Amino acid sequence: MKEIMAVIRMNKMNQTKKTLADSGIPAFVAREGYGRGKGLVNQAVLEGAAAGNEEAIALLGTKGRLYPKRILSVIVPDAEVKKVVDAIISVNKTGQAGDGKIFVMPVSDSIRVRTGEDGDAAIV
Repeated sequence: MKEIMAVIRMNKMNQTKKTLADSGIPAFVAREGYGRGKGLVNQAVLEGAAAGNEEAIALLGTKGRLYPKRILSVIVPDAEVKKVVDAIISVNKTGQAGDGKIFVMPVSDSIRVRTGEDGDAAIV
């Protein structure tokens, strides 16, 4: 089993949810989060500084602000990982900074509380 954790744009959540359901993956957990990528300033600030704008120049070197994101967590059997990752990428890839990140991590076990099923049976 694997956990697929994806950090995506807020405005891509509904489309991602639909794509996962259409791919046969209706169950996941989503939560709100805030974060930023590795870039410290956005392109508009750089352009303003290059044009001599004093406010933009003052912003250079300051830490970037945190942007609202959605964090998805999907637990699937190993055989489903590629399908889920491909589905998330298909919706969220715009080619622009901020498209997100996907992490794939091992899960040692799962137990369905209602029935006591464990392992893959608890997640399918």
